Amino acid sequence: MSSRILTIDRINTYAGFLREEERAPATAEKYLRDIRAFAAWLGGRAVAQGTAGQWREALLAQGLSPSTVNAKLSAINGLFRFLGWEGCRVKFLKVQRRAFRDAARELSLEDYRSLLDAAQSRGQARLALLLETICSTGVRVSEVRFITVEAARRGRAEVSLKGKIRTILLPNKLCRKLLKYAGKRKTASGEIFLTRGGNSLSRKQIWREMKGLCRAAGVEPSKVFPHNLRHLFAVTFYRATRDVVKLADVLGHSCVDTTRIYLMTTGAEHARQLERLGLVS
Repeated sequence: MSSRILTIDRINTYAGFLREEERAPATAEKYLRDIRAFAAWLGGRAVAQGTAGQWREALLAQGLSPSTVNAKLSAINGLFRFLGWEGCRVKFLKVQRRAFRDAARELSLEDYRSLLDAAQSRGQARLALLLETICSTGVRVSEVRFITVEAARRGRAEVSLKGKIRTILLPNKLCRKLLKYAGKRKTASGEIFLTRGGNSLSRKQIWREMKGLCRAAGVEPSKVFPHNLRHLFAVTFYRATRDVVKLADVLGHSCVDTTRIYLMTTGAEHARQLERLGLVS
């Protein structure tokens, strides 16, 4: 029991494991932040069976939502699995699956076009093209670096992350725009979306630039973040094809259930669907 002390060395070793597993930097940092919070709550005490459950109750007492608590529990369960402390793992809170998305976070096609117009009118050509690239292909923000001059010439990008390789098809019109943009900036090969210093765009920079468009575009900031462009792609693709299995392949999901989360409608749309049932006289 005394050996189950969550030391800085153990946390750092786990951090190295996450890097080896090629976890996205933002994801790994989120896990480590939650683990450090758990370690601080422990205050040097050893981890025993039921300790994580006590932390779960403490998190709930702070007023955190069940989904936020479960995300934190997932982080420490991963750590326990790595350390071989299987008996210390904790059960997640049971959360009823939502039937629809929060309208305050739903990015519409009109919102997307307003963002594009705002970026173009402000002379932010790189940002406008980046928005189009993410939204027309469904790539994750961590996969933007695989959009290269070579990929635009081939019409497809080969993404290699977490030991998996998948192909992302690029629309012909997008390829022409990407190559034209690269040509203007004298980028002959490699990544297309770069900083002025020639470095890859970071997740934080993309996030910040997108948020900077909100006021000019007249779009609520709660709707504007990179992953929402991926959501919009998923919804638009499904409405055109009605093929959730194909969509899962395109998005790189190993489980169709994950893809279904992307297809939740807003509460307003859900209400309209109920009205169309005609079950109230």
